[in-house]
Amino acid sequence: MEAPAPTSHATGFPAEGRCSYFVEKKKRFCRMVAAAGKRFCGEHAGAAEEENARKRILCPLDPKHTVYEDQLAKHLKKCNSREKPKPDFFTQDVNAGLKEEMDISEQLVPFSSLTEEQLENLIKKLRKASEGLNSTLEDHIMSHPALHDALNDPKNGDCAVKHLKQQVDGKHRKESSVFERLQIDIQHLCLNRVPVLREGRLPVVGIGKHLCGVATDLALRCLVETYAASFEERNEEPLAKRIRNDRRDQESSTLSKEESEANAPETWAPVAGIVIALCCHHRCDWRHYVGKEYFRALGLGPEEFYYFQRMSSWATCGMRTSLGASDITTKRKDDQNYDNEEHDDGGDRLPDGSTDSVPGALTAEEKKDIGHLCKLLIDQGRLQYLQQKGFRPALQYYADPLVSLENVLLTAVPAHLSSQEAAQ
Repeated sequence: MEAPAPTSHATGFPAEGRCSYFVEKKKRFCRMVAAAGKRFCGEHAGAAEEENARKRILCPLDPKHTVYEDQLAKHLKKCNSREKPKPDFFTQDVNAGLKEEMDISEQLVPFSSLTEEQLENLIKKLRKASEGLNSTLEDHIMSHPALHDALNDPKNGDCAVKHLKQQVDGKHRKESSVFERLQIDIQHLCLNRVPVLREGRLPVVGIGKHLCGVATDLALRCLVETYAASFEERNEEPLAKRIRNDRRDQESSTLSKEESEANAPETWAPVAGIVIALCCHHRCDWRHYVGKEYFRALGLGPEEFYYFQRMSSWATCGMRTSLGASDITTKRKDDQNYDNEEHDDGGDRLPDGSTDSVPGALTAEEKKDIGHLCKLLIDQGRLQYLQQKGFRPALQYYADPLVSLENVLLTAVPAHLSSQEAAQ
C-alpha cells in the first residue's frame, strides 16, 4: 500500500510531484503521483480541464467572493450573505425615534472651516447652557465577589484586569439558569416580542458596557418606550405578580387591617433599572438623541448638537497631548486605555479617520474642559428624558480614569420605587 504523500498546508500547495487537483470533499489536494511534466494525475486530468473551462462570477449577494456560474442558483440558497428570516422581535426602526428632521451635518461648516469667532460663539452657547449643571460626579467604584478570584489570578495581565474591573457578565453567566443571546441591531429590537420576556411578562434591567454614542439613545428608547410602554398600553401585570395577588386576595379575609397593609403587594415596574457605561459621545446623532426636548428648551438645535458632539471628543485630548509619542505607544501596549473598548482614540478624530483642525489657540486643558462640558450637556438631556418617563436617573464615576477614560455610568430606577425605599 502506498504511503500517503504529505501536503503543504502552510503554503496551500500540493506536495512536490503530487497531483494539483484539490479534492473539495476531503478539503485537501489529491495525493496521487503526477506524471513528469504534468500537474494532474491520470484520474483528475480530465476533471481539471473541465473545471478550468467553467466560468466563475461574482456572487450577487456579496461581491467579495466568487461562484461557478452554473451553480449560482444552488449557491444563493446557502450563501452566508443571503437575507435571513427576521425574528419575531425585529421591528424596523422601532427604537430610532421620529425622522422629523433631515440630516443637516452635510450642510454645516466643518471645524476646519470655522472662524475663531464662530468657535468662540459655540463655546459661549455651551457654557451658558451648562450653567448650574453639577460637573462634579460622585465616585461609586464597586467590585462583585464573583470577580475576586479572577482579579487575583497572576495569569491575568493588565489588559484582562482592566476589563474585569468594568464588567462581570461573563462571570455571572453560570449563576443564571436562563441565558439567551439575541443577535440584532438594537435599533430594531422590540423587547416585548422576545419569547422569554413576552411569555413570562418579566421585569427587565438594562445593562450596557460602553454603549457607543447613539447606541445609548437607542437602548434607552428600547427599554423605556418599546418595552415599558407596552405594559402600560395593555394595562398588564407580570405573571408572577398576578399569582401573588390572587393568593393574597384569598388570604385577605383572614388578615387584620394591619396585617393586610404589611403584606400589600409590592409595586412593580416593567423596567426595574438601567445601568449604562457611556461612551463615544462624538458618535451621537440628532435624530436618535432622546434629549432633543432638553436642547430646544435651552434654545439649541441640531446645529449646536452637531458641533457639541464633535467637540465632546476633546475630553480625552489633554492626556494624549501631555504624553510624548513614545509614551502613548507604551501606554497603549501596557494598559490599553486606547483600545477597541472605547472604540475611538477620541481627540479630533472622526469616524472616517480624518481629523478636524481647530481654529484659535485653545490649550489642551481648555479643550479637555470643553469636551467634558459637551458630554455633560448631552447626558443631561438623557437624564431629563428619563425623569419625564418616570425614572430617577443619576451620573456617577464607576471606574478610575486610569482604568478607562470613558468612566461615567448612567443609572436609573423607577421613581416610585426609589421614593418608597427612601420612605422606609
